[in-house]
Amino acid sequence: MKNFVKNDSGFICAVCGKAVEKLNSTSRDHCNFCLCSLHVDVNPGDRQNDCKGVLVPIEVTQNAKKGYIITYKCSKCGQTHNNKAAEDDNFSTILKVMNKTYNIDDYRNKNEIHAK
Repeated sequence: MKNFVKNDSGFICAVCGKAVEKLNSTSRDHCNFCLCSLHVDVNPGDRQNDCKGVLVPIEVTQNAKKGYIITYKCSKCGQTHNNKAAEDDNFSTILKVMNKTYNIDDYRNKNEIHAK
């Protein structure tokens, strides 16, 4: 069984640049606007993963008990995992993932400076 570590901190999204508030109920682990996350956990909330790749939402399914479940794929290592959607997640973004019209480039911070 995976150990859960509560780590409910706000952050600035590495993809879209939005300020993401803490959840106040469980660990915040993805942006509620673009739904992206960083591959930072080995076990939920522990922040012990060295990968640090961008976790991109690739699928959203509905679970009768848990609500919307987001499937992520890491853009760096390719690992996939599931996570429950947060109550304040942007529903139009959830629908884009469900309808296979989600494009991460639509959410990228346009002011971001890319170092090569």
